[in-house]
Formats: sequence, structure tokens, C-alpha cells
Amino acid sequence: MSLRSLDTAALVFARTRGHTATLDRLVAAFSRAGEHAACWLALGALGAAATNDPEHRRSWVRGIRIVAGAYALNYGVKLVVRRSRPELADLAPLAPAVSRLSFPSAHATTSFAAARAYSRVAPSTALYGIAATLAASRPYLGVHYPTDVIAGALLGTAIAGVWPDGGSEAAEACR
Repeated sequence: MSLRSLDTAALVFARTRGHTATLDRLVAAFSRAGEHAACWLALGALGAAATNDPEHRRSWVRGIRIVAGAYALNYGVKLVVRRSRPELADLAPLAPAVSRLSFPSAHATTSFAAARAYSRVAPSTALYGIAATLAASRPYLGVHYPTDVIAGALLGTAIAGVWPDGGSEAAEACR
């Protein structure tokens, strides 16, 4: 079995198993929170505004930059790869998509970038749980192949891992 046919089979499985009208509406609403990384940018802004600790504030702001950078880089990759969104016969997507480009998933990219970045100042288990759920919502809704989500998760994790700190140590090194 080829990777493409395995990817399609996994998408059909995600799109046809465990669905109810109520769950479909809930997953679609939850997934909408991840559009343009809105929930992650809002979390970073709220975290930065709510803390009195300057180091924590820097970490929250760094996370916002990482999420925004991950979103931009994700779009650049989409433009290069140009993979179309899935189209399954008799299985229309359950949610609209911002663009016709599918690879990698921006939801997964920004979610995993946020989880890694914000784990400096927030519980990583909760962050990664939300990130994984947002990422999994995309094949469930039929708007991404599973490999789009896996690639996005890896890309977001890598971006957050290599993003410079920009903190006081970096400033000292430049002097």
C-alpha cells in the first residue's frame, strides 16, 4: 500500500468513524478557534497581560512571536508544496477551509509551536493536549489528510525549538 493510499484510508477512517451531529458541531466550533492561530495568539496576549513577572512576560511574548512566525512559515511551505485539500466522494468536509492548500496543516503547525513555546510558563500537558486535539480535528472534519497534520506538528515543534530566546543572555552575547 502506498503512502498516498494509506493517507487517504486514514482520512476516510477519521471522517467516517465516531461521528454524531452534535460532536460534528462541537469539533467544528473548537477547530474554528484555531483559525489563523487566533486561540494561541490570544492565550499569549492574555498570559503576557496577566503576569507581573518580567521573565514570564518575555516568555509569553516570545511565544506570540513563535506562533506568528510558525503561521507565516507554514503558509510559505503551502505555497511551495501546493497540495490540494482532500476531496472524498460522498463525504463533504464538515467545516470551511481558509485556502485550498492543505500541506502542512496550519492548525497543527501553530498549535505545536504554541505548546512548545508556552510550556515555559503554562502546563505542558494541557497545552499539548489542546494542540493534539486541534490537530486531530482537521482530518475528523475532512479538511486535511493525516500527513498534513503530522507534518504541521513536526514543523511547529521544530520552529519553536530553534527560535532564538531574544532574552537578556542573547543581548549580553551581542555586546
